[in-house]
Amino acid sequence: MKAMIADSFEASGIEAIRSLGCQVIHEPKAGAEGLPDALRQASPDILIVRSSKVTPDAIKSAKGLKLIIRAGAGYDNIDVPTASAAGIPVSNCPGMNAVAVAELTMGLLIALDRRLCEQNAAMLAGQWNKKEFSKARGLKGMTLGIVGCGAIGRAVMKRALAFEMNVLAWSRSITREHARDLGAQWAGTDTPALWDMASRCDAVSIHLPSAPDTRQLIGREFISRMKPGAYLINTSRGNVIDEEALLAASREKNLRYGLDVYENAPAQTQAPWNCRLAQADAGIVRVLTHHVGASTDQAQRAVADETVRIVRVFMESGRAENCVNAAAVS
Repeated sequence: MKAMIADSFEASGIEAIRSLGCQVIHEPKAGAEGLPDALRQASPDILIVRSSKVTPDAIKSAKGLKLIIRAGAGYDNIDVPTASAAGIPVSNCPGMNAVAVAELTMGLLIALDRRLCEQNAAMLAGQWNKKEFSKARGLKGMTLGIVGCGAIGRAVMKRALAFEMNVLAWSRSITREHARDLGAQWAGTDTPALWDMASRCDAVSIHLPSAPDTRQLIGREFISRMKPGAYLINTSRGNVIDEEALLAASREKNLRYGLDVYENAPAQTQAPWNCRLAQADAGIVRVLTHHVGASTDQAQRAVADETVRIVRVFMESGRAENCVNAAAVS
């Protein structure tokens, strides 16, 4: 069996896949434009990607492709409908990066509260301003609303509780009992309950997948109900937030935001980009990172291990573990 890895990948993971008796073709620089030709030439049975977009052209050019694995949790970089139409299962690695993303979430929260970026910039500019930066709320006793209670949301919950924050949990499927067992207060499951939660929180952290029903779910109605000076953090997907509404609220009521994801971020790993959320007024408190929530050594090892497991199971039984389109290809 032949596997193509179309992004950078843990060396130990590559060797582990080879040790299964699988021929590995590593094309870390193929990109969305080069992937169709690479697939056409290699004709792999398995395609493994991290951030590379798997377009309809790529899928149609991959004759004999039997499985696509997203080495990560989200899979919106893969054209799943086209894969389903071709009878190709798509698998992912859910929960493997939960700790890493939760750590970044807490880092963003602390950075917003203590204005760490502004403090660092002042020091680097040769300015000492203890009077300005001695004002912070502190996380203890704050109410944090968590929107989306999957593996990452639960990991954030655990860490927020360790900081002695009060946690409200909102999810389409969470029950009162489940929220209680997690140490959180149940905030509901429908959209009106979500809006109500916005008005009760000092900070909100978003942990939702990209889907039609989550697009700009954190929109004008939600953001308008947030408290003046509240914190909004998003480490999930950029399109779940209405960025224009966020910008307006940051100006009108000093809303602070910490973001790792953006609606129109470059697909490349390096590119010039004038992010509108970075071009906002100088007085706005914000921390912006480069979609690096899952980019820790620990998370990448965990993802690689899970990818190897999925390949092994597929080679031994033909079963696609963690299949996201099982109903479509069954």
